[in-house]
Amino acid sequence: MTRWQDREWEPNEDLARLLRASKFGHEALALRVNELARQAGKDTQYTHTSVTNWVTRGMIPRGPVPACIAAALGERLGRRVDVAEIGMDTPSCGNRSMGLDFPRDPADAVRGAIAFWRDVDRRKFLNNTFAVGAFTIPVTRWLSVPADAASGHHGARRVGRGDLDELWQAVEEARLWDSRFGGGNWKASSTAQCLRQRATPLLQGTYTERVGQELFRVTAELSRQIGWSAFDNGQHDAAQRYLIQALRLARAAGDVEVGAYVLTTMSLASFLRGHPVEAADMAEGAYERAKGIAGPKVLSFARLAEARALARAGHAGAAKTALARSEELLNQAQPDRDPTWMAYYSAERLATDATEIHRDLGDPAAALRWSRRADTMPATRYTRAVGIRLAVEADSHLQNNDLEQSLAVGHRSVELLSRVHSARAHSYVRSLTEALAPQKKDERVQEFIGHARRELAFAS
Repeated sequence: MTRWQDREWEPNEDLARLLRASKFGHEALALRVNELARQAGKDTQYTHTSVTNWVTRGMIPRGPVPACIAAALGERLGRRVDVAEIGMDTPSCGNRSMGLDFPRDPADAVRGAIAFWRDVDRRKFLNNTFAVGAFTIPVTRWLSVPADAASGHHGARRVGRGDLDELWQAVEEARLWDSRFGGGNWKASSTAQCLRQRATPLLQGTYTERVGQELFRVTAELSRQIGWSAFDNGQHDAAQRYLIQALRLARAAGDVEVGAYVLTTMSLASFLRGHPVEAADMAEGAYERAKGIAGPKVLSFARLAEARALARAGHAGAAKTALARSEELLNQAQPDRDPTWMAYYSAERLATDATEIHRDLGDPAAALRWSRRADTMPATRYTRAVGIRLAVEADSHLQNNDLEQSLAVGHRSVELLSRVHSARAHSYVRSLTEALAPQKKDERVQEFIGHARRELAFAS
């Protein structure tokens, strides 16, 4: 008997890949599975047609048969194969912690990440909730041991330079699309597919210690980017899980710099979801753990995230100190020292965040000065960031009792963000309309609020 999955007619690509690697024929696999099932106390009569259904229709036989299939493949491949690797662990099992684990063993971490990437889109529990407590164990374990020892792996295929370059290209393309079009852009789903369809076979392939470290590094950054895009699109539950997996893979890569960057991203997510105290702790931890190891840009970014969280928490002095240190570090950056994946982080980007820091501190004059320093950031490439900054600038003009400028800049923000699929970015405009609400008797304010709602509704 076979039971149906949520993805009834979706082929099981994981099983198909392992069948090719093992050179197991459908009939031979069915016979071996029947033998192993009988040893487990279950009489089965599977045939080559059964195997075809498992592969092409995604059908999953009842237990203990999936374990028998994994065992049979493991015999052929000469290594352990688990049920998750053959694509037969089911979301109906109720494992709501999938993606939230931070295993101590690197091999378990890889298996857990692969299982999560495969199932994330079809699990019913993923929603818009954000639980900052889910970060506690991952952050604690990373701060305790930020780097694993290097290790190679023997699998179905050898991982080469071209494979790694392809993944790095996917990272750069995902970052560009996210910046221009927001986390809800259509390409985000294809980036997630890259983890499932391209990165997964590589992680299960053959690679040396050195290649393995870069493979873990690039998959960590890819998972981080997908997590940030999901967060930007309001999919906070999925985002947390992608970020946790990214942090664990950074540790598997033995790369403290990447780990600090991922932890800083987790800090930003926590801050934006209303947990500034916890966010400040994460950013400070990222900075302190990576100090003396990471380049100036990564350290600067951590201090900037700390400054944002401290400002939101109302700690003006500490926020300004962290911001000043962030600027000092950024000024020390050298193109040949900092990673290419931090190339987007510039003086204009720092000024963009500093605008929000001073807005949060109730210092509109300083906020406007910082916003002017960010004016050279190109809106054609960083559409979302520029749109958000303009919304914050409009709010700062309002704090400064300049309604005319607030509305003028607000219109510019709406014009940019109407092109962006980003729940996070649109929330900045909603906050502006809420701040303007007490002045709704002014026809200009009414017109702006109505315009913003119309323009952003279809882009959400």
